[in-house]
Amino acid sequence: MELITGTLNGIIGSSGFALMTDFRQLIMIALACVLLYLGIVKKFEPLLLVGIAFGMLLTNLPGGEVYHTAMWITNSVDYGEVLRHGGLLDILYIGVKTGVYPSLIFMGVGAMTDFGPLIARPSSLFMGAAAQGGIFVALLMATLLGFAPNVAASIAIIGGADGPTAIWLTKILAPEYLGPIAIAAYSYMALIPLIQPPIMKLLTTEKERKIKMETLRPVTKTEKIIFPIMVTIITVLVLPSVAPLLGCLMLGNLFKECGVTDRLSDTVQNALMNIVTTFLGISVGATAVYDSFLSIDTIKIIVLGLTAFAFATACGLLFGKLMCVLSGGKINPLIGSAGVSAVPMAARVSQVVGQKYNPSNFLLMHAMGPNVAGVIGSAVAAGCLLKLFG
Repeated sequence: MELITGTLNGIIGSSGFALMTDFRQLIMIALACVLLYLGIVKKFEPLLLVGIAFGMLLTNLPGGEVYHTAMWITNSVDYGEVLRHGGLLDILYIGVKTGVYPSLIFMGVGAMTDFGPLIARPSSLFMGAAAQGGIFVALLMATLLGFAPNVAASIAIIGGADGPTAIWLTKILAPEYLGPIAIAAYSYMALIPLIQPPIMKLLTTEKERKIKMETLRPVTKTEKIIFPIMVTIITVLVLPSVAPLLGCLMLGNLFKECGVTDRLSDTVQNALMNIVTTFLGISVGATAVYDSFLSIDTIKIIVLGLTAFAFATACGLLFGKLMCVLSGGKINPLIGSAGVSAVPMAARVSQVVGQKYNPSNFLLMHAMGPNVAGVIGSAVAAGCLLKLFG
C-alpha cells in the first residue's frame, strides 16, 4: 500500500499541475487557445498561426522541457549544448536563430510569385518603396517610447507586413522580443482585409477608386529570367546584408521562370515550403514564454505594430495618388496599398475594394506590381536597419 501511495504521490508531484506555480502560465495557455481558434475557425493566416499558437502552448505547459530560454539569451549560443541537452523546440529553433527558415520561406515565396506585373510597370517599385514609410514612422515612435534602437528597429519592421523578414531581423537585433514581434506581424498580415479598406476609403475619393487601368503589356520570358539575376547583383552589391533574404527570393523566382528547373520549383513551392513553415511556426511560438511575453512592452509592440502597418498602407496610397496625378488619372491609387509585403493578400484587397466601386474594374495584376515591390522593399529596409543597428 505504501508503495502504491508513494508511486501516486511521485506521479502527482512531477505532473504539470504540481509544477504550475505562476498564474501567468494559465494566461498564456488561454491565449494560445484563442490564437488556435483564430487560426482554425476564423482562418487568420492558419498555415503559420496554428503552428505558432501550438508552439506557444507547448512551451508554457510546465514540465515539458521542450524549450529552454536560458540557452538562447546568452551572447554566444552553444549549439553543441543545444543539440545535446535541448528540447525538441530548442533544436528546431536553431533554424530561426541561424536565419535558415526565413530565407527558405523567401525562396518559396519567390517560386510562387509572378514578377511580370512589376517588370511591365517598373514605376510600381516606387509605390512599394513608399509603403516602407510605415517602418520608419514606427521606428521613431518606438524610440520615443523608450525602446532601445535595436529593439525599435525590430518592432518597426512589422510595418513591412512580412513575417519572415520580421523574424530574420529580430532574431539578430532583439531575439528576446521574437515572440511578440512575430505574433504581431503575422496577426496583422491575417487582418489585412479588415485593416486596409477603411484607410483606403479615407485617403481616396470615389472617383479615384473607380479608375479603370489599361491592361499591362506582355512580359517576355527573357525579361523574367534576367530580372531576378540583375536585381540580385545590383541590390546585394549596394547592400550586402540583404543577400540571404533577397538572394533566396530571387533564386526561387528563377527556378520558376527559367524553364529547366521545374522539379526544383515544384519542391520549393510545395514540400520545402510546407516543411519550413511548420518548423518556423512552432519554434517561433516557443519563444512566447509567460515570464517574458506578458509585459507592458508586449502591449506596446502590438500597438506600434498596428501603427506601423497603418502608416505603411497610408504611405503607399498617398504615393499612388501622386502617381495618379502624374499619369493624368490613368493609375488607380488603390493599388498603392498593396505596396506592403503581404503577397498576394494585399493585392486581393485592392482588387476587392476597387471592384466594389466599379464592377468592371480588375486591379489584381496591377496591384501585384507594388505588392512584389513591397517584398523587395521590406527586405531592403531590413538590410538598412541591420546595417544601422546591428
